[in-house]
Amino acid sequence: MLKIPALLSQDELREFRGVLDAAGWVDGRATAGHLAGRVKSNLQLPLDGPEAKQLGGVILERLGRNPLFIASVLPLKVLAPRFNRYEGGGTYGNHIDNALFPDPSTGGYVRTDVSCTLFLNEPDEYEGGELVVEDSFGEHRVKLPAGDMVVYPGTSHHRVTPVTSGKRLASFFWTQSLVRSDIQRRTLFELDSAIQRLSADHPDHGSIAELTGVYHNLLRQWSVT
Repeated sequence: MLKIPALLSQDELREFRGVLDAAGWVDGRATAGHLAGRVKSNLQLPLDGPEAKQLGGVILERLGRNPLFIASVLPLKVLAPRFNRYEGGGTYGNHIDNALFPDPSTGGYVRTDVSCTLFLNEPDEYEGGELVVEDSFGEHRVKLPAGDMVVYPGTSHHRVTPVTSGKRLASFFWTQSLVRSDIQRRTLFELDSAIQRLSADHPDHGSIAELTGVYHNLLRQWSVT
């Protein structure tokens, strides 16, 4: 589980809010599976609507040049971003996301290795609305500043607590990684981060090339392509 700060600038967030405030929202249960639909109460932008396509394109472009996202997720395919709104007690009970989602752009499927939530308004604009992710270490409660994103394994149980006042705006989407295993992705990310720190502190250290070779050999072995 990793926070990616400031994916969107303040100017971009203002543009997003203008589009989202004027958009036509629909019942979020329309895109939920049979079981998830029982615990889901929110609004979403239509998947094929111009607003979702416009804003989703900006997010995809920012992801493509964000080093932290690329290093931690090792993206192979990113599903088009979706957008939701919670208000008036809206909530999403405990669930695990579908393992596969159809990708309209290719006609194929995206395996949901990594779940992503990008917060689009400030935490003090609403009460509740925490993203709660469960793993073997317990519960992680997430409520980030506007423009920040959190990524976490798609295999995790998670929920959104009821929004009791104000409204919560976010984008959510899934990524199929080059490396399917959560543990292997974490190992590669930690190794890459250590190499970057060593390179900054000791740019001429002889171990940098050796460790970089280890990184790429592991990626070569673990990659699904």
